[in-house]
Amino acid sequence: MAADMFDLSGKVALVTGASRGIGEASVRLLAKHGARVIVASRKLDACELVAADIREKGGDAVAMACHIGDLDQIQKLYAAIDEKFGRLDILVNNAAANPFYGHILDTDLAAYDKTVDVNIRGYFFMTIEAGKRMRKQGGGAIVNVASVNGVRPGPLQGIYSITKAAVINMTKAFAKECGEFNIRVNALLPGLTRTKFASALTENEQARDYYLKFVPLGRMAEPEEMAGSVLFLVSDASSYATGTCITADGGYLA
Repeated sequence: MAADMFDLSGKVALVTGASRGIGEASVRLLAKHGARVIVASRKLDACELVAADIREKGGDAVAMACHIGDLDQIQKLYAAIDEKFGRLDILVNNAAANPFYGHILDTDLAAYDKTVDVNIRGYFFMTIEAGKRMRKQGGGAIVNVASVNGVRPGPLQGIYSITKAAVINMTKAFAKECGEFNIRVNALLPGLTRTKFASALTENEQARDYYLKFVPLGRMAEPEEMAGSVLFLVSDASSYATGTCITADGGYLA
């Protein structure tokens, strides 16, 4: 084990949904700790802004576009990674969809399909493709960004909460079957975090204040407060952790 358990030098790390929010904070922190990072999201120009800034600060970063709800795009992404790097050591599944905020009985098929395609199918096949490469090279680390809603469904966030519960169990299933290949699979369960993705809650004063009544720390998180848990889970500092969930929610689930 390295003297610095958080040293990621020489490792190739792919982070999805990395053009903003928790993904951006995570990819920046992994780069600071020496990883060669792939900044991925649907829009290449937004990814390139983040990657360029990382490079300007002395990091090693490339931008690659991928909508993980599209299986063809997943295949193209991994083909590009194979060509450029020839390996993948870290995957952070962070990209997610939450297109519907309302009563669960009003969920339509389009919202259902979009949420399931990204949050379940996307995570599943992103993990399969990463896992195949990690198996071949002798190991790796995968982090799925789930949500506290996967444990306690969020009000008016039915289908999103259901998919995040699936991500938690998916994490455990992959961990059980991939441990023999030295592939560790863990999950991060963020609470309410100040991101554009969560703006339906963070910018709704009534919804935000109601949620914060149940948070002992009494505030929302910043994206950077989630990145430290991601770093821990992909580094040697957590070398014996797999199939586990780290909750970073200000005490909400307590």
